[in-house]
Amino acid sequence: MTPDAARAKAFREKAAVSDGDDPSGARQQKRRENTVALVADRYLAEHVTAHNKASTGNEAHRIVETRIKPKLGNIKITDLTRADIKAWHQAMSATPYEANRALAYCSKMLSLAATDWELRPDNPCLGIKRFPEKKRERYFDDHELTMLGSALLEMETEGLAPGFILLVRLLATTGMRLGEALGLLWSDVDLSGRAIRLRDAKAGARTVHLGGAAVAVLDAVNERDGYVVHGPGGDKALSVNTAQKAWKRLRERSGINDGRLHDLRHTAGTFAALTGANAFVVRDLLGHRTLAMTGRYVERAADMVRATADAVSSRVAAALNAAATAPREVIKLAERE
Repeated sequence: MTPDAARAKAFREKAAVSDGDDPSGARQQKRRENTVALVADRYLAEHVTAHNKASTGNEAHRIVETRIKPKLGNIKITDLTRADIKAWHQAMSATPYEANRALAYCSKMLSLAATDWELRPDNPCLGIKRFPEKKRERYFDDHELTMLGSALLEMETEGLAPGFILLVRLLATTGMRLGEALGLLWSDVDLSGRAIRLRDAKAGARTVHLGGAAVAVLDAVNERDGYVVHGPGGDKALSVNTAQKAWKRLRERSGINDGRLHDLRHTAGTFAALTGANAFVVRDLLGHRTLAMTGRYVERAADMVRATADAVSSRVAAALNAAATAPREVIKLAERE
């Protein structure tokens, strides 16, 4: 700083003091001020732990630790700008779904900082445009399920990941959510009543009705204490991270290029609709709160019905119109003499 600049700065601060301000105190306050990382920790401790389900909480912790803190954590909470948020969100454009989820968690955190905690005057996330997301609807057909089954049998023969193998078979035969299956306790399972009674599912307490194949999957398990799906150690539940890594290896072994564990749930819903089950039955089977989520499965069944209707109507119409379209015999009239 040049002498002239130093004198100008001293003059401004002297004038500020004369007006009742405390520049030195303001700087000290700024140094003591919360960073985004500290606010994020408070968000997890006071809001997520108290108000969100375990599966949502796990995802919130993951986003905070891997997406929010590394890029925004060192910024003072009052210095964080809309431009900072926009640049951070834009940097994740290659993974739009993840970027939008991160923005949603960050927005909730900053909303609490602006209202309940009064750490800043506004929420700079508001108005940031989300990335378009492609629908991630997918279900496995019979051939793909056969490939998955063969790969699971190979893993079982090799003694690999018994907890994960049980998880996949449970998800595939029941249509349960991943979080529901990972948190499932044997005390919630009633094999004689062919039901799983979840006390705290996504839409509240619900009963998962078990088909014969699902009962066989669970009945084959010898140790029935604590969590149904154990992790590698045997005493704790299988983690989401471990399950996702094992699923990737299973797909590679099966030769299936895409598809998520959650798509096993879509498969159960689609197959249910194809049996002729109505929207109410599919809703109750999957534990949806409303019919809105169930309609997509019923619509898939309707597509197959329409295709059959096209084939039937075309065949009937072809037969009805056969006489009209057949070439007619030309009869030559005798020439007049």
